[in-house]
Amino acid sequence: MTEITLVQGDITRQSADAIVNAANSSLLGGGGVDGAIHRRGGPAILADCRRLRAGHYGKGLPTGRAVATTAGDLDARWVIHTVGPRHSRDEDRSELLASCYRASLRVADELGARTVAFPAVSAGIYGWPLDDAARIAVETVRATQTSVEEVRFVLFDERAYEAFAARTG
Repeated sequence: MTEITLVQGDITRQSADAIVNAANSSLLGGGGVDGAIHRRGGPAILADCRRLRAGHYGKGLPTGRAVATTAGDLDARWVIHTVGPRHSRDEDRSELLASCYRASLRVADELGARTVAFPAVSAGIYGWPLDDAARIAVETVRATQTSVEEVRFVLFDERAYEAFAARTG
C-alpha cells in the first residue's frame, strides 16, 4: 500500500525519485510550481521538454495527461509533467484533475519510481478550490494501483497543508 505523507515547503527542495510538475500544456515553463521547477532544475529540463514538443507532443501536453523528463539539477531522477485543468464553476472538470494524479502515477510506475512528490495540482493559478483539490488528490492516490511506495504531497503554505491534512488524517 502506498504511504501518503505531507510536507509544507518548496517542492524544488525535495529529494524523491520523481517530482511532479504542475505544468502548462506548452511544457516550456511558466509561473508557480512550473516556473520554480524549471528555474531550479536548470536548462536540461527545458531541453527535454523542447524535444517532446518537437516530437509526439507538437501541440502540447493535453490536460490530464503526464510525461517525464530528466530532473536536471533537482534532487530527483525525473520530473513528471502533468497539466491540470482550470477550475470552472460551469463545468465539472474533477475527472481531469483526478486523471493528472493517475497518469503521473502510471508514468512513475513505468520509470520504476518508488517515491513521488506532488504539488497541489490546479490549486494555484488554475483556481481550483483548495479543499476540493485536496479531496480529489488524496482519494485518487488512495484508489490508484501503483508500485510507488511513498506519495509525498508538498504543500507551499499552511493553508494548503491543513486542507490536505484534513483529508489524510
